[in-house]
Amino acid sequence: MKKLFYGLVFVLFSGLANAHEQVPTYPKWERGIYPGVYQTTIEIFNKRKDVEYYEIGLFDEEWKPIYFVADYKVIQLKYLSSASIDIFVAKDNVERVEYVCSRSKIRKGTSTRPAISSRICSRFK
Repeated sequence: MKKLFYGLVFVLFSGLANAHEQVPTYPKWERGIYPGVYQTTIEIFNKRKDVEYYEIGLFDEEWKPIYFVADYKVIQLKYLSSASIDIFVAKDNVERVEYVCSRSKIRKGTSTRPAISSRICSRFK
């Protein structure tokens, strides 16, 4: 009976999954070209027709934001396109960073149906 229930739930919700992708799952910091600066790169792939903008964020283990530098913290990404984002953080903060996340940004007034924002996070080892 449990197998039937879980199978039915899987079938019903598998078509509803509509998010973007972010790799790598476990990024690593590398020394940057400037002293006292570390960098990493993530890649985002947009699988959502209804979203064009994504926001990047760094967080500690308590989900508090950590200051970082990137070319753009909000990027425009067309449907079925990908982008590589270089992220830079000071040496003092590199040990505090636990997660790097990308979150879809929904534009107001673009659709009559409700839109769901998606957030995907990668965890530093």
